[in-house]
Amino acid sequence: MVEQTQKVPKRILNNLLASVAAGVVPRSGAPYLAIGRKEEVAALLRDLEAVNEGSAAFRFLIGPYGSGKSFLIQLIRGYALERGFITADADLTPERRLYGTYGSGVATYRELMKNLSCRVSPDGGALPGILARWIDSVRESVLAEGEDPDSPMFAYKLKQGIRAILHQVESQVGGFDFARVIIRYYEAYTEGDDEMRSSCIRWLRGEFSTRNDAKRELGFSVSVIVNDENWYDFIKLWGELFRLIGYRGLIVFLDECVNLYKISNRISRENNYEKILAMFNDTLQGRASGLGIVMAGTPQFLEDTRRGLFSYEALRSRLCDSRFQADDFVNLIGPVIRLRRLSDDELLALLQRVTSLYAQQYNWDPNLKDEDMSGFLMQCLSRAGAETMITPREVLRDFMTVLNLMMQNPDVSFEKIVGLQQAAAEEAPRVPGSSEAFDPDDIQF
Repeated sequence: MVEQTQKVPKRILNNLLASVAAGVVPRSGAPYLAIGRKEEVAALLRDLEAVNEGSAAFRFLIGPYGSGKSFLIQLIRGYALERGFITADADLTPERRLYGTYGSGVATYRELMKNLSCRVSPDGGALPGILARWIDSVRESVLAEGEDPDSPMFAYKLKQGIRAILHQVESQVGGFDFARVIIRYYEAYTEGDDEMRSSCIRWLRGEFSTRNDAKRELGFSVSVIVNDENWYDFIKLWGELFRLIGYRGLIVFLDECVNLYKISNRISRENNYEKILAMFNDTLQGRASGLGIVMAGTPQFLEDTRRGLFSYEALRSRLCDSRFQADDFVNLIGPVIRLRRLSDDELLALLQRVTSLYAQQYNWDPNLKDEDMSGFLMQCLSRAGAETMITPREVLRDFMTVLNLMMQNPDVSFEKIVGLQQAAAEEAPRVPGSSEAFDPDDIQF
């Protein structure tokens, strides 16, 4: 029997099922697949509330490959956008790090700015629209004062309104040039100079490699450009500015942090951990405002005392569990959230949800009973070590394969397909992967 769920838009449904079948995390539509993770989501939503109040937050999401870290990031990203936050997300890679030479640090900043999103631009590339809406809102406030749009006083008050907000970030590191470039963007916006607007956006996105290049494009000298050393200072500037112009704050998501653990050079690896320490201290000591940071990685990335964060004493002393913390105790207030394995009931509910979505996508009734899905799940859990190590990605990929086979081979029963799959599983070893699940609760602030 197919569970009845709300109708999903076709475009989102296509991407959602394609992502699940491939074992990757969908960038949109995560709430339609969300089962479980109620406590973890509630903890992260409390972080959003703290950022909304002008504070800052920092969290590590820790779990094995496939435990749902990336899914949870996309889920919280969607909730943050709905609540009026700006979000930016990036996957760390060997070419994108927190600190490095030859542009690997600024490459992360560029990726974050490329993926900058707001409610009306949820898929990234939102920076020009954010600045344009801010300028238009200041214009509306000047118009509300009764000024004639064609008068010199209107232009003067408009520019003063822009300057008054930017003045509040000028005292921060890089803030003076940051404000100058945005003022130049405003002038180009009002003059209809698209080429200059593009140059200003390039500087704000960190796309100039030298100050001379920036001077040639902008028409004036700047003392700094975004580089490997200072990119995080500009993230703090954006967090402050977004709050000043009417958004609730900036939430930054950094996934695949295990790539920092994989850095073979000890000095380079520790330089990246030093950057994490600086970010951690800034957010929790009140030196950043309107900024939330979420980093996701594996247990090895956190706990390995030779190459993980625990190899860096300053981070180990901040992130290690208290001696009173036991494995069966829940603690979601500290900086580290360890993702538990989804319960059997949650995994079963996830299979029911996927079955319903699949039926919507292909207008086909699999005619599966709850007992069938329970039997499939029991078979997945019967493998050695599965009780503690099985992941949503592994279960979903196998189940999607079964649904595909059932639809394309209508004469073959579910029992026969699952039996054949079991025989194949005994002949070849399985390799786990990554996806996830959660249950959307009406948690509001």
